[in-house]
Amino acid sequence: MMKSKKIRALLLALLLVASLAACGGDSGNDVTLTNPPAEQKTDDAGSGQTESDLAYIQGNGKLVIGYTVYAPMNYTDDEGNFTGFDTELARAVCQRLGVEPEFQEIVWETKEVELAGKTIDCIWNGMTLDADREANMNCTVPYVKNAQVVVVKSGTEYTDTSSLIGKTVVAEVGSAGEVQIIGSADSEPDANLAQADYVGKSVQTDCLMEVKAGTADAAVLDMTLANAMTGEGTDYADLEIVDELAVENYGVAFRKGSDVRDAVNDIFAEMVSDGTLKALADQYGLELAD
Repeated sequence: MMKSKKIRALLLALLLVASLAACGGDSGNDVTLTNPPAEQKTDDAGSGQTESDLAYIQGNGKLVIGYTVYAPMNYTDDEGNFTGFDTELARAVCQRLGVEPEFQEIVWETKEVELAGKTIDCIWNGMTLDADREANMNCTVPYVKNAQVVVVKSGTEYTDTSSLIGKTVVAEVGSAGEVQIIGSADSEPDANLAQADYVGKSVQTDCLMEVKAGTADAAVLDMTLANAMTGEGTDYADLEIVDELAVENYGVAFRKGSDVRDAVNDIFAEMVSDGTLKALADQYGLELAD
């Protein structure tokens, strides 16, 4: 009788142990870990953890430079060499940053979208600095002076912009020249040009072609390009600058919040101090910003 009781007690104990083991193996939500593993950090394509833009560019070993064909800033010379003031300046800056320059032609109108989407790392193409651009991108200090000018066929009667009321005027879409004609969120247009028949073109050289062909009466362009591409000895010898509308400055644009801007500003200061920037500007007939 005693043996039967002992056997029964042992069986009950075994059943209790089995029951507890089953509960311990439950994977339900009521199990709490007192020390959960730390969340794994990834790059900006994952958890949102981001590295500096400078580290990103140096990690890639290159700076992707967005540009349009725009002499004397970025263009191909008669020998087939891709050159220009901005081209050579970018190469010199990249050397000091320890990266290779990679030039990528873009559509000027969508430059900010390409920059934000990282298909390019900067806009380095005679870009006029204005309040809107400086609010939405990290722009460098000014490095070259510029102005917007009116270009017409030689011999055209022109007094001032009132001569263009009701006439066909062209400018590059998204350019400072276009702002002179149609205005922007923070800038009023020229009152006379606002009464012209405006046609936007994809690049500034197309504007010169329209005036030369007689399909436009005038173009509003950057002075740097107009000086280089019009007049005696150029493909547009029959075009001339007749008016200067607005003095402005060029800068380089990087992504909003980018620390590359500060690094490039430091290099610009070095190049001003050692005379490199002045020598390059003189080579291309440009004037440095104050």
